[in-house]
Amino acid sequence: MNSATITTPKSDADGIKQNRELIDTLQRSKLFRNYEQVFSEATGLALAIRPLEFWQLAHHGKKHENPFCALLAENPATLAVCLRAHQEMIDHTGMLPHTVMCPFGLTETAVPIKLGEQVIGYLRIGQVLRHMRTTTTDTSKVSRELEKCGVRFTGEIRKTWQKNPLIPPEKYNAIVRLLAFFADQLSALSNQLVTEKNNAEPPLVLKAREYIEKHKSEELSLADVAKAAGASVFHFCKVFHKATGLKFTDYVARMRLEDARNRLLNPNLRISEIAYDVGFQSLTQFNRTFKRVFGQSPTDFRTHLASGKRNKRQ
Repeated sequence: MNSATITTPKSDADGIKQNRELIDTLQRSKLFRNYEQVFSEATGLALAIRPLEFWQLAHHGKKHENPFCALLAENPATLAVCLRAHQEMIDHTGMLPHTVMCPFGLTETAVPIKLGEQVIGYLRIGQVLRHMRTTTTDTSKVSRELEKCGVRFTGEIRKTWQKNPLIPPEKYNAIVRLLAFFADQLSALSNQLVTEKNNAEPPLVLKAREYIEKHKSEELSLADVAKAAGASVFHFCKVFHKATGLKFTDYVARMRLEDARNRLLNPNLRISEIAYDVGFQSLTQFNRTFKRVFGQSPTDFRTHLASGKRNKRQ
């Protein structure tokens, strides 16, 4: 597919939003779900597809998550080390797959997924050893890393470390090559999805969506958006509802909530700060709307993300 057929987003924010939506669509696709099932059954590894900006561990909570990594994710100090290592890997991943070793000696790989010539996300695998690590030197290194985080290399965490899966380098490299082929399929699908969307969506709806995306953190009136789309209010409402399935006000609220939910993944941002930044006029309104749409409050949503595996064990 020629990348010239892809509509270029109007801003970085538009691009990030479009990319996240694409990755979410790919994750729900039958192509990915079928491949993920077969891949995990054949290799015993968890496979994840993630957008460029992702504030959690790629495999946390998945069926084939490494038990050792799951324990690390339960401790804020070791979780922080893992998140930094994962982010550094992404920062150094270009157009080709990139494999690194985490501070705890496990191999991780990111395989890029592209829209045209732009990377929009990654296939992620790892949490394995590529070499047998049972020597005193190896265990001492892991022990030192854990001690830096205030964790003793004893008990359950030592047992899970000793049971880490081992995949020899040549086999692991072959798995990465297979994933690169699959990433090409997902990249082709992402180009197809964007092209179909651009061809199917009425121009006034596309203009309105771009205007809303750009100004969603400000006060938005129906008249202003209709004017930006080049249509009367009556005609705009009729076409917009038919194309999106949502009333104008519901669509704006949904866009703001999606933006808020992504920002909630960043633990350094306050909920009140997020609410006003995405365009809500009061914290009460934000909390009420968030719960109505997503079934839980912003606080509960963030708590659930932070607790992860720990909540499942309790």
